[in-house]
Amino acid sequence: MSNLITILGPTACGKTSFAVALADSLDAEIISADSRQVYRGMDLGTGKDLSEYQINGKKIPYHLIDIAEAGYKYNLFEYKRDFCRVFNERSTEKENLILCGGTGLYLEAVLKDYNIQNVPENKSLRAELEQKTLAELTDVLASYGPLHNTTDVETKKRAIRAIEIADYQSKNTIENPDFSINPEKKIILGLDIDREERRRRITLRLKERLKQGMVDEVRALLDKGIAPEDLIYYGLEYKYLTNYVLGNLTYDEMFEQLEIAIHQFAKRQMTWFRGMEKRGTKIHWIDAMLPMEEKVKIALEEIEKL
Repeated sequence: MSNLITILGPTACGKTSFAVALADSLDAEIISADSRQVYRGMDLGTGKDLSEYQINGKKIPYHLIDIAEAGYKYNLFEYKRDFCRVFNERSTEKENLILCGGTGLYLEAVLKDYNIQNVPENKSLRAELEQKTLAELTDVLASYGPLHNTTDVETKKRAIRAIEIADYQSKNTIENPDFSINPEKKIILGLDIDREERRRRITLRLKERLKQGMVDEVRALLDKGIAPEDLIYYGLEYKYLTNYVLGNLTYDEMFEQLEIAIHQFAKRQMTWFRGMEKRGTKIHWIDAMLPMEEKVKIALEEIEKL
């Protein structure tokens, strides 16, 4: 069975390039833990940067990217199932597999082996909840227990789905699907980046992706027949760019609001990772500003200690 090496950190800290460099050193493959990179056609907005998976003339294999159609609502149950399938399949070939991403809930579902149900749609409950405001939905969700994932209340659709899941779990016996892994060894590496540097990178990257055609990407998705509300459901870039394309925001309003939202998202990611540590997960933090060779050297030394 393979070793599981997890690389996590906030958006724009350089996770992908670090994972690729480490994978090159270890002859490993990468399994993504990003809740939006699963969708085909959503490339610039999700920061796939697929060109980064090339190093020293070699392509590093990656998994769980581009596996679902845009407009679909891929969920945590499906991710845990798909991750376990890929890990167990590739473990027959590779000594090391790298889990890389910034979606805290996906990461913790794997690392803590969450027991997750495939919750069916509850149309009557949804119809009732549709009449409520986002603030009211947030209160309803909080009534089921602590709010573990703040992205659940970014939009009404997300909040309604979260309530649907919480309601189902409160009324049904939880079964344990046979989705599990048994890695030889495990280690979690985090990229730690200064707050101001993170903010600088986020703004720079947003400007660059807009230049590369992120607005056109959203227009193309809408032209394919994906409903605006389904794109808005994905939050962040797709929420604000869709509203811009629809004429609900000016370009400057879109940029300013989206920039603030991404900064807030990165802060929430770090809050989640610190919460993981408080819940008993050991994260070996590495300075994201170190040269790549130094980061890889530190990572290899930590892995060698396993």
